[in-house]
Amino acid sequence: MSQPTIELDENLWLRVVKLAELQGCSSPQQFIAEVLERELAKAPATVSDQEVTRKMEELGYLDYGRDI
Repeated sequence: MSQPTIELDENLWLRVVKLAELQGCSSPQQFIAEVLERELAKAPATVSDQEVTRKMEELGYLDYGRDI
């Protein structure tokens, strides 16, 4: 399996690098992985399709044909 990648703008990347060093991480990638793991642990274990649909409607991503 190939390793996924994400792009960060330069300012955010520089902040990540600095904080990773301050936290004693071996790399910015390790720091990002630790932060994601910590945040994902806080998330509900499962999210239903209905919950996703409701949230997308609230955010305005789904309109179901209504005139805007």
